[in-house]
Amino acid sequence: MMLLLSRFSLVKSLRKVSARRWHHTSLTNDLINNMDKKATWDRFYTENSRGGQFKNFEWFFGFQSVQDYILPQLKSMCAPLHVLDIGCGTSALGPSIYIHSKSAVAVTCADISPVAVRLMQEHAKSTPAQPCNPASTLIFREMDCTELEGHFEPRSLALIVDKGTTDALLRSKEGRVKAGQIVRQSLAVLRHSGSLLQFSDEDPDARLLWLEKESQGSEVAAVVSVHEVRELRGVTYFCYQISPHAAQ
Repeated sequence: MMLLLSRFSLVKSLRKVSARRWHHTSLTNDLINNMDKKATWDRFYTENSRGGQFKNFEWFFGFQSVQDYILPQLKSMCAPLHVLDIGCGTSALGPSIYIHSKSAVAVTCADISPVAVRLMQEHAKSTPAQPCNPASTLIFREMDCTELEGHFEPRSLALIVDKGTTDALLRSKEGRVKAGQIVRQSLAVLRHSGSLLQFSDEDPDARLLWLEKESQGSEVAAVVSVHEVRELRGVTYFCYQISPHAAQ
């Protein structure tokens, strides 16, 4: 089972759920205003798991919509391939990379919410998946993705995927600084042939300027590009690719 939400349907959907299940809490307002807070997501995943049946919570769309942006990049890279899904929540994105990549990959799914990490660990244990490459690995870690240098060596990651995490931060009252930190931290731990892929519904006129500004604050120069992914339910989605630029 999978729950798909865009930023336009988020408020409407959460209000419906709030009226049905959370009518005595402030969780809906927290999700609208405080998506940069660990406590907000802890509450969300706790409430969302109370039915007893696990379901993936997907921002925007599932792996099938973006696999053509992810798998070819991995195929073209040299081993070892360490992939990081930042702000994974209970998305199937990271596990799907682990399952479908023909190249051997070490996939780390990271989230600031220990509740989300525990749910994913339990789900992976109860319904183990077989990877396309038997040498691939998959782990789930509680992690603040604004502090990647404290968890990974410089130039150690081949690919970082961000599906909705930066969008959530940018639309939070105090999240813009954290969103910028993620960009700079990603550039510090990506190898020169690697990339940060941000999947977003934000218009390129706004996101490209912001990415270029935040990248300039990094010690590593970067190249920023954008590709249109698809239109879904009247909303156009984009893939923003941020890659370290090796000095010539």
